Amino acid sequence: MAKKSVIARQKKREELVAKYAETRAKLKAAGDYEALDKLPRNASPVRLKNRCQLTGRPRGYIRKFGLSRVAFRDMALYGKIPGMTKSSW
Repeated sequence: MAKKSVIARQKKREELVAKYAETRAKLKAAGDYEALDKLPRNASPVRLKNRCQLTGRPRGYIRKFGLSRVAFRDMALYGKIPGMTKSSW
């Protein structure tokens, strides 16, 4: 599991991106890059990292489910993801 501070930092970035999304879109369309430069750096969506919603793990992220491969496997084995079963042949 990721450190609580890293998860909190990511959540803060997500909130800033959502807050400034409309402003950034307007400034980009207008081509006003000086005003864009004055916005907070963490308001840029490029600075976001895909992280597991349960553990905060940054690697092995499955975008469709929002989970890391480890959390996904545990949930699938316990039947917490509808329609997912362990394959065997």
